Amino acid sequence: MVAAQDAPAPAAIPGPAPTSATDPPLTNNRVFGVLPNYRTADGNLPFQPISSRRKMYIALKDSTDWPVIPTSAAFAALYQLENQNPSFGQGMEGYAKRFAGAYGDQAIGNLMTEGLMPSLFHQDPRYFRVGHGRTMSRLGYAATRIFVCKSDAGTSQFNVSEVLGNSAMAGIGNAYYPDSRGLKPTFGRLFVALATDSAAQIGKEFWPDIKRRLFHRKESQ
Repeated sequence: MVAAQDAPAPAAIPGPAPTSATDPPLTNNRVFGVLPNYRTADGNLPFQPISSRRKMYIALKDSTDWPVIPTSAAFAALYQLENQNPSFGQGMEGYAKRFAGAYGDQAIGNLMTEGLMPSLFHQDPRYFRVGHGRTMSRLGYAATRIFVCKSDAGTSQFNVSEVLGNSAMAGIGNAYYPDSRGLKPTFGRLFVALATDSAAQIGKEFWPDIKRRLFHRKESQ
């Protein structure tokens, strides 16, 4: 069982951020100290909705934070090894095209799932961390939040923003993946996006516990 204590509150993001009078402070307690984490909220606190302007700002921050670059580079390297979209070629030119595609997938996906779709369907793009209870229960909760979200009214509903947003990203990919067009490749991109987001939410749920145990171990040595 994972410890039930909450991690120390992350620091607020410095500098001005687009907000409304109802928006809570924006924080970024990076997962594994690296991955951007602008949209995690404490699920044990009273629900406080965020404005459409804040949703768009979160999408922008997630799309421009520096870890997006090495993540895109890693995906591009994998696609290069698999020779996906062979018309891109190999060498640096082929790698650059695959890098641009991988970055485009992330940026478009973030814009759709965290900004545009949540604003359109009045849904909250944040992950609401449980932070206590049985490990398997928390794992199941985190993994399935790609299908369940909160509305702007705080009620649970089907996560249209996640599914439709990533579907839009996968469809748009047909415009810049010349050899990966059609129904099967589109569904493949959608599956990868949903699986990646599900894994990211698991990281958001358990990273504070992992960090606390690591720091406690270092202090006790």
